[in-house]
Amino acid sequence: MSYTSALNNLQKALRKGPRDGARGFRAISTKYLIIVQLLLGEIPERALFRTKGVGDSLAPYLRITQSVRSGSVTQFQQVLSECAAVFRSDDVHLLVQRLRHNVIKTGLKKICTSYSRISFKDICLRLHLDSETDAEYIVAKAIRDGIIDATINHSEGYIQSGANVDIYSTSEPQKGFHVRIDFCN
Repeated sequence: MSYTSALNNLQKALRKGPRDGARGFRAISTKYLIIVQLLLGEIPERALFRTKGVGDSLAPYLRITQSVRSGSVTQFQQVLSECAAVFRSDDVHLLVQRLRHNVIKTGLKKICTSYSRISFKDICLRLHLDSETDAEYIVAKAIRDGIIDATINHSEGYIQSGANVDIYSTSEPQKGFHVRIDFCN
C-alpha cells in the first residue's frame, strides 16, 4: 500500500538494471511501474509503452491506461475482462481492479467540468454505478478529498459544481509576466 516508495524502487531498478539483456526483468518492472503510477493517480508517459524489447507485452497495460485516462467505466470493465488472463499471469489482477476507483474519479471530474448542476441519477447512469446512494457517497468523498469543487444538495438530489474562474479575468497572468520580466532584467 506504500505506492510512493514502490514507485521510487521500481524507477531505481529500471535505471540500474541491464539495458541490453534481461528483457523479462525489464518487462515485469515496467508493468509494475505502470500499475503503481496509475494507482497514484498519474498517467504514465507514452514513451514508456514503446520501450525497446518489451513494447509488445505492454499492450494490455496501454489499454488499461487509456481507459483510466478517459474515465470510462465501461471501457475499463471491457479491458479488464478481455485481458484478465494476462493480468492474472502477471500477478497484477488485484491491483488492476483497484484502478476502478481512479476511473470513477476521472469520470467524475469530467462530469463536473461539463455540467454545472447534475443529479445523482444522471451520475449513476454516466458512471454505471449501482445506486444513487453509491453516487452520493462517491461524490462526497471526492469533494472531501479535493478532487472536485462542488456542493451537494441532499434534499433535491443533485450536485452543484463550483464556479470555474476565468484566469484571464484576474491579474494573475500580469503578475506572472512581471515576474518573468524581472528575472530577465
